[in-house]
Amino acid sequence: MVPAIFGISGLALSADERAFFADADPAGYILFGRNVESREQLRALTDSLRSIHGRDRLLITIDQEGGRVARMKPPVWPAYPPGAVFDSLYDLAPASAIEAARANAEALAIDLAEVGISCTHAPVLDVRAQGAHDVIGDRAYGFEPMRVAAIGRAVLDGLARGGVAGTIKHIPGHGRACADSHKELPTVTASEEELERDMAPFRALASAAMGMTAHVRYTAWDTDNPGTLSPFVVGEIIRKRIGFDGLLLTDDIDMQALTGPIPDNAARALAAGCDIALNCWAKMDDMVGIARACPTMRPESAERLERALAPTCVPADRTADQAALFARRDALLALDEARA
Repeated sequence: MVPAIFGISGLALSADERAFFADADPAGYILFGRNVESREQLRALTDSLRSIHGRDRLLITIDQEGGRVARMKPPVWPAYPPGAVFDSLYDLAPASAIEAARANAEALAIDLAEVGISCTHAPVLDVRAQGAHDVIGDRAYGFEPMRVAAIGRAVLDGLARGGVAGTIKHIPGHGRACADSHKELPTVTASEEELERDMAPFRALASAAMGMTAHVRYTAWDTDNPGTLSPFVVGEIIRKRIGFDGLLLTDDIDMQALTGPIPDNAARALAAGCDIALNCWAKMDDMVGIARACPTMRPESAERLERALAPTCVPADRTADQAALFARRDALLALDEARA
């Protein structure tokens, strides 16, 4: 198995993609708006991926956080609120905010499971910081680490109730970055003591089955490499100090925070200790290069992958359950709207 997650170019697999995926046997796939048209089309696409591998439990992922990060959109799918909505309600009623986040996540998971998606890359556990770039912004659950952790835990629980795995991101913290890592490499000059604040939610949820790295350079830990490519950040900070032993994915290795050939960056990330390289843009030359450059998945990574997929399922029709979840969420969020 190639320790990589690959993208797909369109609404259905091309003949070249089908042949390559069958030969390479990647760990999983990621879907984007270019892959999404209707419920029937999307389920057919995920079924075709499962047919290649001959197993029901397959890592098929998507960035479906809510707010501005959503690949499945209205009018086919409902819109979901950004993380900041639950942060605002927490000011008024913490328990209500946690329950609203849990209900929202379970409803979202029902949408995903219905079309055969087994994982969403959420919750965002980055702690917001004043003056930081807005790339995280309202995607986060607030400025206070334990509040972020509490809401994030509820999101993981809600996703699991809906049969979908979550991904805590971006370890060890992207919230104070002053640049967008999609476009350039952010450098964080905070001290180790200051970075404890950023790590706190990840430490609180270190038992999560899946996590994603940050393409951020932390000068307190490694002056040369972004976290994704740093053996010290992955091995010492993420694995030891945070205590995360789940499946560790890179953020998208196509992002401009990383320089150099994409297959080389995939190999460097795996050498640094990441379990899986995430490659989003479905460029066949890059995917073939990654398959050639990367070693076979390590046994410990394969075990983490199985552990992450264990609770995922494709449930029976839960339309009525989803309607009740929306009603519960909206009633709780109305408490904050009434205050405004």
